[in-house]
Amino acid sequence: MDAPSQDAVSHPAPDRVLVVDDERNIRSMIRVCLEQAGCEVREARLGTGNGLDLVPALLAEDSDLDVVVITAYASIDTAMEAVRRGARDYLPKPFTPAQIRAVVERLRERRRLRARVETLEDRLAGVDPDALLETRSAVMQAALSLLRRAAASDAAVLLRGENGTGKSVLARALHRLSPRAEKPFVTVSAPTLSDQLLVSELFGHARGSFTGAVRDAPGKVEAAEGGTLFLDEIGELGPSTQAQLLRFVQEKAFERVGETRTRHADVRIVSATNRELEADVRAGRFREDLLYRLNVVEIRVPPLRDRREDILPMARRMLRFFAASLHRPGLDLAPETVPVLEGYPWPGNVRELRNAVERAAIVWPADTLPPAAFPERIAATQVAAPLVGGPFSLEQIEREHILRVMATAPTLDEAAQTLGIDASTLWRKRKKFEGS
Repeated sequence: MDAPSQDAVSHPAPDRVLVVDDERNIRSMIRVCLEQAGCEVREARLGTGNGLDLVPALLAEDSDLDVVVITAYASIDTAMEAVRRGARDYLPKPFTPAQIRAVVERLRERRRLRARVETLEDRLAGVDPDALLETRSAVMQAALSLLRRAAASDAAVLLRGENGTGKSVLARALHRLSPRAEKPFVTVSAPTLSDQLLVSELFGHARGSFTGAVRDAPGKVEAAEGGTLFLDEIGELGPSTQAQLLRFVQEKAFERVGETRTRHADVRIVSATNRELEADVRAGRFREDLLYRLNVVEIRVPPLRDRREDILPMARRMLRFFAASLHRPGLDLAPETVPVLEGYPWPGNVRELRNAVERAAIVWPADTLPPAAFPERIAATQVAAPLVGGPFSLEQIEREHILRVMATAPTLDEAAQTLGIDASTLWRKRKKFEGS
């Protein structure tokens, strides 16, 4: 289940759902139930595969998907296996339309709660803009340095990077660091709307300009007056939107759909994309003149696999947050989990890390989270332990040795005796490793 942008106000896009089942009647019944619940539904056959095996493959493509497993083999073991592989919910056959609608509403409520949590985090971070910009990575530090310099100007900024790298977070940070910080920050997500609706979303419309336009409505450009307009995934903009956006970027002028009156707005443009727009320009899918206008300052956001030194500190900050929200203050990562998280390639980047930590905090019953608390694709990561004489730093080898001794020693004092150091020194080293 793929939810629309929380910023889609004028024309909220429906939840998009893919129903995968080999039985046509089952697919049709689910589709009718979901469409009655306001979803946009597509159907597909499962084929010879196992539905549980499909879950990790789907999440590898988009870690933000909500996957619900429906099976005829109802058992607690099957349910736990579905959750272990990353499913959000589980529904045994036979099921009723009411049960389907209940699952959809649970997922929607989770999305709404998550959006509120992210809004609250954003507001709290506004007290200290640098709180979300902490990094040990040289490549990320360079990107943030450029972002801080760009924030002082009104130049258009293009954030480039893979899905889930935090481009929207950086866009908000740029706004907070800019002279426009007290004015609105407004987001438009291009993939959620058709070209026609996106023009209306941006520039507004007049009553009667199209079916369903029962009143005059201002667009996001007017809502962002004096502030920042964030255009997410601009590579998905259609031709009509591109043409009208180019004019606005050049002249700060626009008309609402169905009106002839020209309006103006003072808005700073920040854009983001996960595409190589130069290739889209060569293929005729994106206007070269618009790309030049939007790409005055380009900031490349590195994928998480290129900033591995940030993985553990980020995971621990996320875990502390979820532990507090779940009233589980004792939650912590097991020592053997640390190299697994650091060694996993994180194709879904920061978003995937957040989802994995949140899921582990919710589903794992104990306070210490071993690798098994995380989805199978992460837990199965093969970790090469630091070896003497290998390409590892002294700090890595020391940490590995200390953690292994502590894992086998009955007490902290006995571990310290084995290591030849006093217990207070070992305690300080352990605290250092936990924070690293």
